[in-house]
Amino acid sequence: MSNKDLLDNIKKLREMTGVGFKDCKLALDETNGDLEKSVEFLRKKGIAKASKKMSRTASEGLALVKEYKGQVSLIEINSETDFVAKNKDFIDFCKELSELNFMVKGDLNKLNDIKMSNGGLVKDNLVNLIAKIGEKITIRRANFVDNSDGDNFFYVHSAIEKCIGKIISTVKIVGISKTKDKDIGSKIAMHIAASNPLAINKEDRDKEVIDKELEIIKAEITNSGKPAEMAEKISKGKISKFLNDNSLLNQLWIMDPKKKVSDILKENSSEKPLQVIDYIRYKVGEGV
Repeated sequence: MSNKDLLDNIKKLREMTGVGFKDCKLALDETNGDLEKSVEFLRKKGIAKASKKMSRTASEGLALVKEYKGQVSLIEINSETDFVAKNKDFIDFCKELSELNFMVKGDLNKLNDIKMSNGGLVKDNLVNLIAKIGEKITIRRANFVDNSDGDNFFYVHSAIEKCIGKIISTVKIVGISKTKDKDIGSKIAMHIAASNPLAINKEDRDKEVIDKELEIIKAEITNSGKPAEMAEKISKGKISKFLNDNSLLNQLWIMDPKKKVSDILKENSSEKPLQVIDYIRYKVGEGV
């Protein structure tokens, strides 16, 4: 193969794979200039590179929420740095997964085995993207919300594009059709993104979470030197505040702290009372 042909093939291989000059030349040398075999060679090399990167922590990335015919797809994809989260290849990958999530309804195992627009499986494209970008990338979580028993609304905080940001939320509401405030659904979704409730009602809170919080509160009070009887009384007041602060309906409305979310729902009810029946909130990297 002449130098000109080699350089042409290196250029083609770089365009096909996004891999650097030296790796492309090595692949062509190893496969006697066969482009298809070179792609396979680089893919295998990419898998080796990717496996080394999977031990790193990926806590940056993007969260995407998309609505289609009243149904909502949510997905979070993590990278190691915010710099990569702004990379066009990474963003395009995230966008396509957000669309594909409608087909698999939040099932990550099925999502990994579905074909993308380039004909390759999601899991293979992920490995190639890791090899190309040089960072650990993980498809962390996904959800799908149908429209069978209510209307869905969503909100994106710190949006870099429409439907893409660092915090996303969706809320399902019953009785929304004839409300006084046409944007009330989106406003409640925004409140959820900002206030991070842990449950709709304080009665819905997981008993294990409450018991753990109560244990922490009691320990703090006891360690401060308060008598046992006083500690018990104070802890009950603190746990009550904890439940109110972290239950959506009892939270103070972010647009008017003199009112609770439950008050806003009542004010905007007409023929049927407005009722929040479900919500989901993602914050990129939370809990990683």
